[in-house]
Order: sequence, then structure tokens, then C-alpha cells
Amino acid sequence: MAHPPPGSSRRALFVVLFGSLLAVAVVLRPLAISLFLAGVLGTALWPLEQRLTRILWGRKNLAAGILILLLLALIVAPVTALAIFIVRQGIEAVNFISDTVAESGIEGLLDRLPRSVGNALRALLGPVDAGTARDLAKRLQEGLSGITAQAATGVAALLTATGRIAFQWAMMLIALFFFLTNKEAILRWIDEASPLGEEQTHELIREFRGMTAAILRSTILTALLQSVVAVIGYYIVSLPAPVFFGALTFVFALVPAIGAASVCVLAALLLLLSGHPVSALFLALWGVVVVGLVDNLVKPWLIKGEVEMHGAVVFFALLGGLASLGAVGLLVGPLAVALFLALLRIYRRDYGDG
Repeated sequence: MAHPPPGSSRRALFVVLFGSLLAVAVVLRPLAISLFLAGVLGTALWPLEQRLTRILWGRKNLAAGILILLLLALIVAPVTALAIFIVRQGIEAVNFISDTVAESGIEGLLDRLPRSVGNALRALLGPVDAGTARDLAKRLQEGLSGITAQAATGVAALLTATGRIAFQWAMMLIALFFFLTNKEAILRWIDEASPLGEEQTHELIREFRGMTAAILRSTILTALLQSVVAVIGYYIVSLPAPVFFGALTFVFALVPAIGAASVCVLAALLLLLSGHPVSALFLALWGVVVVGLVDNLVKPWLIKGEVEMHGAVVFFALLGGLASLGAVGLLVGPLAVALFLALLRIYRRDYGDG
């Protein structure tokens, strides 16, 4: 039986390998973000998991389970609770305005608002006769009816999106548990599957671990600094329960899609509704400008201090990742640049002419 030439066999194998790679990409695409985040968190939590395993007399599963429960308690639960609270309060506010206008008209609605807000709206509307008031009330109710209908559609879409997010979180936590409890086997598999040499593969793994640890440490430290700066603003405007809002700011600073400034804006809205427009404006500006600036300046500086990368490169990697991939891009951007630079360094060292 004649064998095909070695060159054609190699090309056929390459075609089959490329096709199988595409099939794997299609299969894993819905879970790509979950698996990536699990890998990042697993790499960063690895030293902590090892110490906790030693404390628990070698019980890896228990140590991994404790870390996952802490992750749920610190991030997932507060974010979910606040999202539910905001949606519920929004629906109740629309219903309150609609019912008040139906019972008492525009003037009755203005009477039930905080005095400063009601007076500001009266000054904006000016003298209003009975006919104009009825017309305004009718238009407002029509607008609120449209908002209610849109809100129903929006709630359905939100529930669907929440289901998808919950699924992604669940898959990420399952993958994280698997990574934490099987890290040695995963590293052996990477060594065997990698087309690079063992030393090169280990160098890339070290680069990945160093960058992920730097990103997560910088994220936590930046969130802590943002919460401290935000608490200063809360004390300046005499916001009730500033420590509580500071803790809330820290939690949401860890979520790139939301950010610390959102808590400042929410607190400013509460101040506005309670009749303190000047304090509300100050706090909103403080959150967006000062607290937001801390994230843009401090995080790249902290990452730069832990890895061999220029601060400008880190800054643009963070912004580029955020613009192209959303919140997860804050991790992917610096990691992609760091791994690219590591590969260039390996190539120049091992295969360069000099």
C-alpha cells in the first residue's frame, strides 16, 4: 500500500487540526468569558488556596469551596441585591407619580415632592391655570403609561439578561473550583500540549500569573482608595451612613461595568430627592471627576509598579481592552500585551541572531 508523501500528510494533518480548533472554538465560545475569568481568578487565588489547604490539613475541596463562598459574599450578592433594589424602586416611583397625578393632579404631585424639588418645578413651570394643569396631567399620565409598558418589556429583557449572567457566573464558579482543585494536573496538561519548550511554557505561565496577580491586586487597592476618597465626599456633604456607602462603593468599584462613581451618583440622587440640590451636585461631580480619576490614574501606576511594562502601555492596554471587549477587557488588554511582549522577549533570546 503506497503511503502519501510526507509533505501532503503534514498539510492534511494541519487542515484537520485547524478544523478541530475551529470546532472547539465554536463549542467553547458561549463559555469563553467564564472560563477566562475562572483561569484569571484561579491563578490569582492559587497562593491563598495553597495556604488555606495547609491550614485545613490538605483538604483542597474545602479550601476551594471557602474561597468561592467568599467571592459570592463579597461581590455577587451585593451587586445582585442592589440591581433588584434599583429596579423595584424605579417601578414604585413610576406607580407613585401616576397614582398621585390621577388623584390630585399636577399640584398634588408637587405638594408631595420634597419642598426644594417642588419649588424648583413650580418656578420652572411658572403660573399654570386649571386647563393647562389638566393638560399637563393628561400628558404626564400618557407618558407614564408608555414608560410602564416599556418597563414591562424592559423587565422581561432584564430577567433574560439576568438569567444569562447568572449562568455565566455559575459556569465561572464551577470552572474556578475545578482549576483550584486540579491545578497540578492542568499544568502538566499544558506542558504536554504546548508546542513550545518546557522552559518557554513555564516562562509564559509565570508571566500570566504575575500579570493576573498584578491586575487583581491593583483592582482591590484602587477600589479601596476610591472608597476612601468617596467617603471623604460623603462626609463633606453630611450624607447619612457614610461608612455604609463607603463599603458599597468599595464593592462596586470591583465591578468594572458599574464602577465606584455610580454609588456616588446614586447617593447624590438621594440627596436631591431629600431637598439638598447643592450637596447633590457637589457629590455627583466629586464621584464622576475625583473618584473616577483615581481609577484612571492609580490602577495603571500600580500595575506598572509590579510588572516590566511602561505606564503608558498599561494605560492604553486598559482603555483599549475596555473599548473593545467591555469590562472583561480590563483583564484581557494588559494580559494580551504582556504575553505578546513575553513572546517577543523569548524569541529574541532563544532565536535571535544576536
